[in-house]
Amino acid sequence: MSASPNVSLRLSNAPESVAVVQHALRVLAAVVGLDALEANDLNTAVTEVCNNVVLHAYDGQRGPLELDLFALAGTLEVVVRDRGIGIRPHVGERRQPHTGLGMPIVHALTQHLAFSKLAGGGTEVRMRFTTPDVAALEPLADHEPDRGSDGAAMGEGAIAIAVAPSSLAHALLPGILSSLAKQALFSTEALDGLGLLADALTANARDLSDSGQLRATVELAPGELELRVGALPAGAPARLFAAVADAAGGRLAIECLHQLGAQTTRDAGETLALRLHEPR
Repeated sequence: MSASPNVSLRLSNAPESVAVVQHALRVLAAVVGLDALEANDLNTAVTEVCNNVVLHAYDGQRGPLELDLFALAGTLEVVVRDRGIGIRPHVGERRQPHTGLGMPIVHALTQHLAFSKLAGGGTEVRMRFTTPDVAALEPLADHEPDRGSDGAAMGEGAIAIAVAPSSLAHALLPGILSSLAKQALFSTEALDGLGLLADALTANARDLSDSGQLRATVELAPGELELRVGALPAGAPARLFAAVADAAGGRLAIECLHQLGAQTTRDAGETLALRLHEPR
């Protein structure tokens, strides 16, 4: 298996995070060309494991839900992790009230299913789906799951998104940002503006970045969303800001969180940092 995934999501175990995961699964299934049955098996099994993290991994408290998706030749692999008390396979064998399915359905839908305990607590669940017609996608380069888009350690509550190749990022990011903005209670008009901004961002970031990947960190608050994208080549944040501000067309208020080009990452790239909220 490739050392780095094609999609890496670091979310909280809030129930709303499962919708973000499901969006990522739908997009990946469409991009790699899964048929309807393969896509349904993938969504059902992964959703069940993520629901177990939401309900059981943190004993009613908040904690991280981590997802890695690997598009390999003839195989899709999905890894779901928690950092809490973990998901024990024998616990999962009981039928769960939220779906009535439980781990038996995950066993039935996957070609390989493995549980591993993590150092410091938590569980990693690794699922493999045989997909004979799927070609491998170029994975993320130098993936560091505990780092944000600017290379810094992630703060509590931050959401990290890393996607490669750029074609997958272009398809994935608008829906993820829209789902997160709904959690922040954005209006319909602001959501429309955010979708236009995400389209402009991925279209331009694909041309501005040599890495063929997109990394973003998101933080949510009521009525606003902070978005950081990096690492970008020198001068790219200013050009991206101009593109996304024009695309949003006044439906969304956009503020820079620092002087464009002034914030650099440990890889000597630059970070675009924006605060997005309802127009006042």
